[in-house]
Amino acid sequence: MEPVRSKSLAATNGSGDSDSEPRWLTADEQRAWRAYMDGNQRLMDQLNRELEASHNLSLAEYRILMLLSEAPERALRMSDLADGVLSSRSRLTHQIRRMEEQGLVRRSSCLEDGRGVLAHLTDAGWDKLRAAAPHHVEDVRRNFVDLFTPEQLAVIAEVFERVDEVIGDRES
Repeated sequence: MEPVRSKSLAATNGSGDSDSEPRWLTADEQRAWRAYMDGNQRLMDQLNRELEASHNLSLAEYRILMLLSEAPERALRMSDLADGVLSSRSRLTHQIRRMEEQGLVRRSSCLEDGRGVLAHLTDAGWDKLRAAAPHHVEDVRRNFVDLFTPEQLAVIAEVFERVDEVIGDRES
């Protein structure tokens, strides 16, 4: 299978300059990339649907509750929480506001410097997480973990730790 090249894209390097040819993906590279994109999208959609159906909780909300539950005193600065959920601060602020309206989290001023804002896991948020966690873990096992050998899981972890590290370093 030949690398996929759009005639309009192959004619330029994306900037209108036709002097340099892009490094088009080979058939094997494209297969890996598309398999990742499709599999990741299907997996995230499936996990989100299952959490929504069983606990009226999105995957994004679950991740926020999980990170807060693991933090000292079940609280994190909003900036640290945004880093943990790989979200912009403004997007997280909207998410936290909705979760606050549901009673799952609350916000307070940071006593250390007065400028920062802390997100706290409430008792209701803790109860929601504890109810959802066993089902979510089973969903993760059924839809991901149990599909692979321990060796394959180790490779997956290594590969995506590398992706996260390289992109994280670029963003720093």
